Amino acid sequence: MNGRPILPMIATYLVLLAVTLVFFGPVLFMLVGSLKPDELVLAEAASWRGWVPESVSLENYRSVFERVPFGSYLASSLVINGTIVGLGLVVNAFAGYALARLQWWGREAMLAVVLAILVIPFEAIAIPLFYQLSALGWRDDHLVQAIPFVANPLAIYLFYSFFLGLPKALEEAARIDGAGVFRTFVAIVIPNSRAAFASVAIVTFLFHWGIYLWPLLMTTSESVRPLPLGIATFYTLPPLAWGDILAFGVLMVLPVLVVFVVFQRWFVAGVAATGIKG
Repeated sequence: MNGRPILPMIATYLVLLAVTLVFFGPVLFMLVGSLKPDELVLAEAASWRGWVPESVSLENYRSVFERVPFGSYLASSLVINGTIVGLGLVVNAFAGYALARLQWWGREAMLAVVLAILVIPFEAIAIPLFYQLSALGWRDDHLVQAIPFVANPLAIYLFYSFFLGLPKALEEAARIDGAGVFRTFVAIVIPNSRAAFASVAIVTFLFHWGIYLWPLLMTTSESVRPLPLGIATFYTLPPLAWGDILAFGVLMVLPVLVVFVVFQRWFVAGVAATGIKG
């Protein structure tokens, strides 16, 4: 094989296969358990039957829709994540372009602030932000679950890195033709940055789909609860049915898998285009 040793290559593929099984194993167990009668989910967990169902049934999925308003949870998650992704693309793209191309006082300091904020987890500021918004009387709706995540330092940095790599000649030609900064950005930069926009959109969607702490703090009404909070509530409903819980988990993960599989090519191209370096 082109002069490459066969044994090291086989060993590499075996290690990669083992790692894949470790990560895919819980997903497979969740899928198989959701198709089995509830009394067999834990009873067969320690045997090979835990991974291969003897019979397939959709009863657990029907039970999920009967016991909780799953459609409301899904709609809330789609609204919240759609707002985060949609507004985030606009806000973060403008911020990244301003840092990469425009000359203004304090630009280097602002870039340093953006990079510094990257290392601060949201959980560290969640409680102060909760008290601040509660004092303003802003709670228990979809927007309050989305707005704090619109401006994202990682997304700003990804856009910044990509815009640095764009040829300046295109923008200079537009300026010579009389285009201003905004028109240049919309007519020249955005059409040549589809890969970056796709990458940021997918990363943002995948990350925020499973956010739990913030909606737990900010919501009390079931009508605005997203899926992560819905499955936590569902877990506490008697009787405790593991088949139903696993079915809920599958339904929650399915949109993420669909988004990643459908847009995988754009995601890989976008990550490469944004110039992420170790």
